[in-house]
Amino acid sequence: QATLAESGGGSVQPGGSLTLSCTDSGFTLDHYAIAWFRQAPGKEREGVLCSSSSEGRTYFTDSVQGRFSIFRDSAKNTVYLQMNNLKPEDTAVYYCAAGVFCSAQDWNFWGQGTQVTVSS
Repeated sequence: QATLAESGGGSVQPGGSLTLSCTDSGFTLDHYAIAWFRQAPGKEREGVLCSSSSEGRTYFTDSVQGRFSIFRDSAKNTVYLQMNNLKPEDTAVYYCAAGVFCSAQDWNFWGQGTQVTVSS
């Protein structure tokens, strides 16, 4: 059973940066597509970015292109979401999820989420 865990959330001023981490102690993340999602208060969950070995990088929302990136560290079994030039509208709980393909939009495992707050 996978147990994804996110970390790295926090509070930051507009224009700042954060790096979120997604890791798992039970299985190898390189074998899966890993996606980041977010859910702001009162809003539906939205996909942000995804990485898979077969599809590369997939953006689920245009609003983060040029500001967010996703990368993996296989040695650490970790997938990162690098977030730059953060805006107040990026405030949300961020989740990572594991599936087979980014394009399938079928996520088998989820983490518990980490809060990101962008405010002056």
